[in-house]
Amino acid sequence: MSDTTTPAPAAAGAPDPTPTVQGIGFAELAERFGTPLYVYDGDVIARQYRGLREALHPAVEMYYSLKANPNISVCALLHSLGASAEVSSLTELVTAQRAGVPAERTMFLGPGKSRTEITACLKDQVTLICESFGELALIDEIAAGLGRTADVALRVNPSFAVKGSGLTMGGKPRQFGIDEQALLDAPDLAGRHPHVRLSGFQTYMGTRILSAAVVEENTSRILDLAERLADRLGVPLDVVDVGGGLGVAYFPGESDLDPVEVAELVNPHFERFVARHPGTRLVMELGRYLVGHSGTYAARVRYVKESMGERFAVADGGTNHHMAAVGIGSFVKRNFPMRLLNRAAAGEAVPWNVTGPLCTPNDTLGKAVALPEDLAPGDIVGVERSGAYGPTASPVYFLSHGYPAEVLVHGGRAHLVRSRDDAESLLGSQILHDVTAPDPAPAA
Repeated sequence: MSDTTTPAPAAAGAPDPTPTVQGIGFAELAERFGTPLYVYDGDVIARQYRGLREALHPAVEMYYSLKANPNISVCALLHSLGASAEVSSLTELVTAQRAGVPAERTMFLGPGKSRTEITACLKDQVTLICESFGELALIDEIAAGLGRTADVALRVNPSFAVKGSGLTMGGKPRQFGIDEQALLDAPDLAGRHPHVRLSGFQTYMGTRILSAAVVEENTSRILDLAERLADRLGVPLDVVDVGGGLGVAYFPGESDLDPVEVAELVNPHFERFVARHPGTRLVMELGRYLVGHSGTYAARVRYVKESMGERFAVADGGTNHHMAAVGIGSFVKRNFPMRLLNRAAAGEAVPWNVTGPLCTPNDTLGKAVALPEDLAPGDIVGVERSGAYGPTASPVYFLSHGYPAEVLVHGGRAHLVRSRDDAESLLGSQILHDVTAPDPAPAA
């Protein structure tokens, strides 16, 4: 199996083979589960995890960031491989728990934690990553009320920034973390919060990083920052979280990270740190890197048409399920890898605009995508490398289409891991107010 569900290119002059997932054809999956449909290849998830785990320094714990794909079966698969869990909402916390991840291997981060979320973490003894002084005071207050001491690591917004990420998360004014200088100016921070035990630091510099050298620089500077802050604040280094942000190559000109190259660069920094701090837990967060390659979004073509000289394939799913495909944040739309899924692609490939069912011109999964000239209603088009930030990062309720079905192929068998929304499930939480009933008389 290659990086995605895409088979190796056919020999020159031969038609492309029909794509499969662990030997199962997409036409069979579409017949069984319907479309639109997300398909996750468990073998690819395992390959991504093991490839980095085997190369990375053994002291480094790999945490799966559920925000990338919070499906409970995906989380359970990664935990079975050895991953811990990083969560950012109460539902993600419950998901990790039900997937079998123990509290001591779970961390909760995010800049806007609620009182309910903090309370749940303290009751279950889940490590909190604190992102502001106000949050630290609230944690101290809640811990006092519970008669407990909260185990807290501080998220640091460093004064430095490292170029080379698709989205920079630190080194600038941000809602994330506490500014490095603010921490340096608060040497008595631990003493001001008697019901909090500060246990370390976390820093996350950016995401979608495709340069091993950038990962190395981030890692080196974060480890140095943690040591300096621990010395200044008198905080024990029980845990240092170096973030992650390892990316996936989606577009022409991009290349995937080589896990061996990454490990060869970062392992010496970890080795020296472990020699100085043998009892410190080292953490790396990974979301997109672990699951991005594994997913294919499959949508069935309903209509084909031509408009002002351009071909359009209108499918049963669109950016309501795959908002990442619209290219938000890019000056020029770039397509995710796309291909025909239900049959071998023979004949000439021509440009097609692949769109969804939404009433907006932004509902374009792919622009000028090279697909067969004879593309027709009933064909299935796949958006590849779609295992991360798919439906949960999309406006799935726009026009009340709801969530698509999700399928995990594991051990050579296809398993439904999320049911498709229908009208009853979508309306189940709504309450019909009888607008014809008279208003009650006002109280005397």
